[in-house]
Amino acid sequence: MARQVVRGRRSRSGSAAPARGQGKLGCVLWLAVLAVFVLIAVKAVPVKVASAQLYDYMEDQARYAGNTGTEVLRRRIVERAESLDLPVRPQDVTLEKRGGRVVMRCRYTVELEFPFYTYRWTFDHRIDRPVFII
Repeated sequence: MARQVVRGRRSRSGSAAPARGQGKLGCVLWLAVLAVFVLIAVKAVPVKVASAQLYDYMEDQARYAGNTGTEVLRRRIVERAESLDLPVRPQDVTLEKRGGRVVMRCRYTVELEFPFYTYRWTFDHRIDRPVFII
């Protein structure tokens, strides 16, 4: 029986292995996708963390808001947002005290700028808690 000579390498499955350089396009595309995800994460994660910190601060303020006026609470929330580099204006914060409850709402938009696109990320924090007087 004559043995057939096959040029090129064979993989374990028996099919011909790709020639050198053929797989580089896939690697470049995956690196581009990875770079896009890293760019998004670098811009979005700090904003999300700051937003969560503002929400936690609002909960703390609402918990002990019994003897504090609404304008003082509004000023504290806006000052905290400024320290977190969030674009919150006094008119973005609404406060209402009803009976033994305080209702807070803070709505603002952060613009995340990417090379070819600007994403407007809107946050709407709402808190409705009983007030503890200490």
